[in-house]
Amino acid sequence: MSENLLLKMTNIHKRFPGVYALKNVNFELRPGEVHALLGENGAGKSTLIKVLGGIYNAEEGEIFINGKKTVISNVFDSHNNGIAIIHQELVLVPYMSVAENIFLGREPMKAGLIDKAKMNADTEELLRTYSMNFGPETLVTNLTIAQQQMVEIVKAISFNSKILVMDEPTSSISDKEVEFLFKIMKTLTAKGVGIIYISHKMSELWQICDRVTVLRDGQYVATNVVKDISKDELIAQMVGRSLEKYYTRDFIKSDEVVLKVEHLSDGDMVKDVSFELHKGEILGFAGLVGAGRSETMQAIFGLKKNYSGKVELFGKEEHFTSAEHALKKGLALVPEDRKLDGLYHVQSVKFNLSIEVLGQFIKGIFMNSRKEEEIAQKYVYMMNTKTPSLEQVIGNLSGGNQQKVMIGRWLATSPKVLILDEPTRGVDVGAKAEIYSIMNMLTKQGISIIMISSELPEIINMSDRVYVMSNGKVAGCIEHENVSQESIMKLAAI
Repeated sequence: MSENLLLKMTNIHKRFPGVYALKNVNFELRPGEVHALLGENGAGKSTLIKVLGGIYNAEEGEIFINGKKTVISNVFDSHNNGIAIIHQELVLVPYMSVAENIFLGREPMKAGLIDKAKMNADTEELLRTYSMNFGPETLVTNLTIAQQQMVEIVKAISFNSKILVMDEPTSSISDKEVEFLFKIMKTLTAKGVGIIYISHKMSELWQICDRVTVLRDGQYVATNVVKDISKDELIAQMVGRSLEKYYTRDFIKSDEVVLKVEHLSDGDMVKDVSFELHKGEILGFAGLVGAGRSETMQAIFGLKKNYSGKVELFGKEEHFTSAEHALKKGLALVPEDRKLDGLYHVQSVKFNLSIEVLGQFIKGIFMNSRKEEEIAQKYVYMMNTKTPSLEQVIGNLSGGNQQKVMIGRWLATSPKVLILDEPTRGVDVGAKAEIYSIMNMLTKQGISIIMISSELPEIINMSDRVYVMSNGKVAGCIEHENVSQESIMKLAAI
């Protein structure tokens, strides 16, 4: 090969029944570079990474590592060739220590027993090298999500990997933790490690990445030097068209108070929170990870039993004791983690869309299957969900389409107040634009939305007002016309 490459993948094909997941895809990685891999959900990014990781075998194409043609048939082949993949869903064992997780399956042995002292000492050295502020014997369950992400990175580094894949590494961490992650990445690339970086947060590309390769519909589109291409040009390459109006929002002010919360506390993360939600508005909740935003909404929605304070819905005081109670009164909550708290992954799209409204098509022992199908079809159409059929297992859909199903499920309950916790996390630009448009449509119908988001651009562009939380308290409220990244971060850091 003519240039110094860590990795070269050429003409990669991967077919699943009835569809090409990858068709003639090319990708390359240089030593010491961060190379972004972009594309909408379903573009083929995950499939390409699974081919590299030995999870899938390509039907056609070639892989070269350090100029040498390499066959990767399984995960062990991938590891043996210096490849480590940090998946979006972390795969650590919660009730084992940091050291035990890092050396799981390859523990150092002494006299036929695990050499725990050496394992802890080796882990201590790794943690110290990368400035981690926890010890080798700390249980993973006691770490924050960001710290767990760092454990995954240290584990990958401990294999002496030269090719590191990071799939959505910043989706669950704060801006401060993102800075720390980027610092570690720069340390690694300085040592010649090549990093493949997958993220839906496009602003990050210009901070950390050297080049970007775009896939669309399982096919290679282009590779660009990041500093030579604009965000709009990248979006056009990803979706095959320009998104003229990315954030769709009509700001219609209303003084009618739908939900009023006073002095809400849960004895833990939530401390004396008060706010008002008006009819037909999107009320943004911003703040750093751990500020108490999700916990506040969980208390209101009846998911926390022991909270104090006053909750008024349409002028009437309520104390929701369960999610079912809240649903009956017109509240709906789309949770932050669709994998753990939202979807039934082995069930169909139809099942997932209709599960909260069983009473509409089940009467006693009788089930109206046609009515169930009508409900599911309505919200597939409304959310523009791409699925081969209503019977498709939802785990087989892309992340963006899974998110649309989850939002559709709660819309089926006909809520008056819709709480969206990180509504576009792990969702591509095209699906984000569609979700924003749907949110705007709902507010015009008089539905009131509370949106928790760690993505400041969507908070700034979609919210009528923004409440900023810090350390479990409301630090301030900013009107739409005055909101900016600086004004939010100033309050979030209080």
